[in-house]
Amino acid sequence: MAMQLRPFGATGIRVSELGFGAWAIGGQSYGVADRAESLRALARAEALGCNFVDTAAVYGDSEAVLGEFLAGRRGRWVVSTKYSGQPEGLLRTLEAQLRALRTDAVDFYMVHWAPGRGEEALYEALAQAKRDGKARAVGVSLKTAADIDRVLAQPVVDGFMLKLSLLDPDPFLARRERIAARNAAVVVRSALREGFLSGKYGADSRFADPADQRHAWSPAQVAALAGMVDRFRFLEAEAGSLAVAAARYPLAFREVSTVALGTRTLAQAEQNFGVVPGAALGADSLARIARLQHEAGLRAKAPGLLHRLRQLARRLLR
Repeated sequence: MAMQLRPFGATGIRVSELGFGAWAIGGQSYGVADRAESLRALARAEALGCNFVDTAAVYGDSEAVLGEFLAGRRGRWVVSTKYSGQPEGLLRTLEAQLRALRTDAVDFYMVHWAPGRGEEALYEALAQAKRDGKARAVGVSLKTAADIDRVLAQPVVDGFMLKLSLLDPDPFLARRERIAARNAAVVVRSALREGFLSGKYGADSRFADPADQRHAWSPAQVAALAGMVDRFRFLEAEAGSLAVAAARYPLAFREVSTVALGTRTLAQAEQNFGVVPGAALGADSLARIARLQHEAGLRAKAPGLLHRLRQLARRLLR
């Protein structure tokens, strides 16, 4: 089925439901990448209807590869990148990234973490990037429900990136109502849980390449993760493979703008943008997924009555 477009929060931007996660083409996080193959993968993704790409300066050569690819086709793509704490500061780092990407502005610019106390100046820098016309929309990449609460309180923020997978339903589901009320753009990462939900890895997998972020995982960690994955193999009958089901799962939620799938080969582009799009998991499957997530302790428990009363009292006293 054809790739669908979704609203990017309240920005007026429309993005493909599946995005190109460009961390792998930089050769920094998942081993060496072949530049020519990366360019072929990007071209095939575009041909299949993908228009969103996410990168960062800390992903090795990713931005430079994208800059080469985007020459002459910049208007066809929604480009997202990040500030990762470089000592030059956010605005000067963004200028260098624009040069690498060979563009005058990015469509979405994020801080690579949720700024905490004492880091409020980062939100002003994001606002300045928008005022300067260097970023159309801005946000952060975050990890927890508390991060979401803090970030949504910042008026400058247009959206954010977070994990959402069969194995990581929270913090998204824990804050889904707040996200919807704010109409924030949501970019999903790690939908395939570093390859375990794609079926590529299992309990006996080992990662020998020191450049691979999974290299430090212990055999016990790998086995535990593989065991959790097995709970969801019933989805293979509906979607054809666990990988397709896992990639489609975040798309069940209308608040999700796009799911960025790590891609670096032509074969991966064919799978991610030719096979996954345009279909949804059935209601029965989604209900079973929710039950399994609760049984496995993957979902936060609903707050008790006392906690809800305290929250209400705090709101009334503001």
